[in-house]
Amino acid sequence: IRSRNGQCIPVCVNHENPDEIEALFERIAKEQDGRLDILVNNAYKGVELLLMNSGKPFWETEPAMFDEINNVGLRNHYYCSVYAARLMVPRKQGLIVFISSPGGLRYLFNVAYGVGKAACDRMATDTACELKKHNVASISLWPGGVGTDTIQASEYNAGFLKMLKKFDKPETAQYAGRIIAHLAQNPSLMQYSGKIVTTADYGATYSIPDIDGEYPTNIRSFSFLVKQVPALSWLSGWIPGFLKVPYWLWHQASNKF
Repeated sequence: IRSRNGQCIPVCVNHENPDEIEALFERIAKEQDGRLDILVNNAYKGVELLLMNSGKPFWETEPAMFDEINNVGLRNHYYCSVYAARLMVPRKQGLIVFISSPGGLRYLFNVAYGVGKAACDRMATDTACELKKHNVASISLWPGGVGTDTIQASEYNAGFLKMLKKFDKPETAQYAGRIIAHLAQNPSLMQYSGKIVTTADYGATYSIPDIDGEYPTNIRSFSFLVKQVPALSWLSGWIPGFLKVPYWLWHQASNKF
């Protein structure tokens, strides 16, 4: 961060402790004269637990797994959003981002994970409803395949790394940051408020490549989706990358009615 002329103020916070979360935002208000431009809700505790229990149905895991996955990864996001909004609303500007995934739309990893991500998407939408008249945006951001440092270091990561190989170009952890930075400065930001934004789609729209200069695999592209079906994977190379599944059809695939 500093090498790129940014300022970094690291703060150690236990996101399972509401008092520590509140104290963080009180410190921000004091040190930054009440100014907070962006909140990224991305603190997450359950990565290792998800990897350890990969493939197990919910009844074969302990009920406490739900809290382990969603106390830090959902509940804390609500707390952070409350305190962030209290700083943003009086200034009539700000951006709240919930880092989510397609697991909020369709089954992915396990039940506790999917419930948490669906709730993150809903929280982004509903907070946006109440923040709109104050010119504060709230969105849910879906990255594509990302091999984070935590996942790379886990001894239980074989299944996830196998899935990651299905992406011709996985995202770096920095890519979501580039997208968020652009969103925060976008004059059309409020058009995205209350919506799910995928990093790949937004990056393609505004010509934002990853840090290596390439564009990550788009999870909506037909070429990527065809590759997930072994019998049809040979077709992937023949399908233009710009052909994507429409959002309405993507949503219809998870229709619960």
